[in-house]
Amino acid sequence: MRDLANTDAPQDRFPGAEPAWDGADAARRFLADNPDLACVELLLPDLAGVMRGKRAPAADLAKLLTRGIDLPGSVYGLDITGATVEETGLGLSIGDADRVCLPVEGRLARVPWRPRPTAQVLMRMTGEDGGPFFADPRAVLEGVAARFAARGLVPVAALELEFYLVAADRAPGAPPRPPEVPGRGHAAGGTQVYALDDLDDFDAVLEEIQACCRCLDIPVDSAVAEYAPAQYEINLRHRPCVLAAADDAVLFKRVVKQVAAKHGLAATFMAKPYAELAGSGLHVHLSLLDRAGRNLFADDDPAGTPELRHAIGGLLAHMAEGQALFAQNQNAYRRFRRGCYVPHAPTWGINNRTVAVRVPRGPADQRRLEHRLAGADANPYLVVAAILAAVEWGLDQRLEPGPPILGDAESAVDPAFGTSWALALDGLAGSRFYAEALGHGFLDVYLAVKRSERDRFHSLVSPLEHEWYLERL
Repeated sequence: MRDLANTDAPQDRFPGAEPAWDGADAARRFLADNPDLACVELLLPDLAGVMRGKRAPAADLAKLLTRGIDLPGSVYGLDITGATVEETGLGLSIGDADRVCLPVEGRLARVPWRPRPTAQVLMRMTGEDGGPFFADPRAVLEGVAARFAARGLVPVAALELEFYLVAADRAPGAPPRPPEVPGRGHAAGGTQVYALDDLDDFDAVLEEIQACCRCLDIPVDSAVAEYAPAQYEINLRHRPCVLAAADDAVLFKRVVKQVAAKHGLAATFMAKPYAELAGSGLHVHLSLLDRAGRNLFADDDPAGTPELRHAIGGLLAHMAEGQALFAQNQNAYRRFRRGCYVPHAPTWGINNRTVAVRVPRGPADQRRLEHRLAGADANPYLVVAAILAAVEWGLDQRLEPGPPILGDAESAVDPAFGTSWALALDGLAGSRFYAEALGHGFLDVYLAVKRSERDRFHSLVSPLEHEWYLERL
């Protein structure tokens, strides 16, 4: 473990920090448009993508948008339970020091679901030099994106997130169950993928989710019913800014949860909430534009251009060693079961949903790749950063991915992705590529948190162990 107390070490700084926002003017205009505003929620996604932050009175908006707020850097040393992992070096060893968090431009908006007039603004943590804080996943993505900008390339990304609506009256520790369909008197059931009737079952919730997203400038697209009761996917439109695309995703998750709660439901992006039903994934669509705005992947050949193939080659080369970034907790590894449209090896194909990297069909000028490995519970900033880093490497090395898979990839290729969280973390710890691409300091923090969380998880005795072993042994 490196000494992480020096959190602003030069190797952990990233170029391309976002410019200062004219917070005073933004606050003045926003309050003029929302004279009844009572409070503002300041949102900071942590290492796992869980929202942390503060709630402040509306009268402080100008100060908050100009000076920011103080939050401890140990926010990025929290595990999923909210416990500080001291091995990160972000907690007591440096006095649990505060850092300045500044607003993300364009992410101040009124939230439609609160009865009390409330706004929200997305925040980003800064280091002592005012630049991005090395342990902030958003800063990691910012650094990778800056390298593309320096090359005159613009990554264009769109994210697809699957989620479940579940009953909200679950007892503590009890498993989830499908919610009751409004007006039907029975719980959601069946696995009619793309069924319009299943969209109708929770139409009010889905419509309000999309309406709230529009209010927050989150570019939502189509909604589909997925492979399990009350499982849905709402696509986000592409953005020519990967930071904005990842911001969309973390804010979208919050919208879904808040709107579901308003309707007496709960929503989860857990990767595998039901053992016997489909898991939930996070799929990332990516293309690259040059300085003239041309899509470097565009070609009449569905296999795309050399740049597309080199990008895919980089993704396949580093996919297995980065699995712990795409599957960040014990539950996420339960997705990797055969026959569930979850990739089991670094594979690619054209118009083929059984592979890890798919080239969707469509017009030549819209040629893109789709990365299909991550669970819906993964941190969008880290998923996109890891994808871009591998694409960059593939372009530099001019890697060829080999021939595309035809038909079922599970039958054609032996499994290469494991089902062990511990082994995946060991693989990431041994990855020189991801340490250099994402920052040595960041990767040390990530591994410290996830290993501590893993150890805590495995130290607990489950109800199943009592059921199987208590009276038989």
